Amino acid sequence: MSYVDGFVAAVPVDSKEKFIAHAKIMAAVLKDNGALNIVDTWADDVPDGEVTSLPLAVNKKEDEAVVFSWIVWPSKEVREAGWEAAQQDPRMDPQNNPMPFDGKRLIYGGFNIVSDI
Repeated sequence: MSYVDGFVAAVPVDSKEKFIAHAKIMAAVLKDNGALNIVDTWADDVPDGEVTSLPLAVNKKEDEAVVFSWIVWPSKEVREAGWEAAQQDPRMDPQNNPMPFDGKRLIYGGFNIVSDI
């Protein structure tokens, strides 16, 4: 069964184009290393919460937007090998492709698919 990596981050609104460029490079690297599909999204209707919310989770500031991204891999094994290979790719070097957001507030994880209707 396929495996999914999910990501949520806060990106400065004035860095939207930098984020898109960064995401396109990342997608190319990950597809070259086995990913099936990569989706990057920019918040449109993401409400603030009082107890929990995506903005609270990433400590979003007033001048930031929430991004939500996911990567579909054929399997966890392909994902593990793909990420390891991607880390060696010069396109992933922060000097060549710096993250346009605070990586300390990036939330990520790997997920087994339990329903895909």
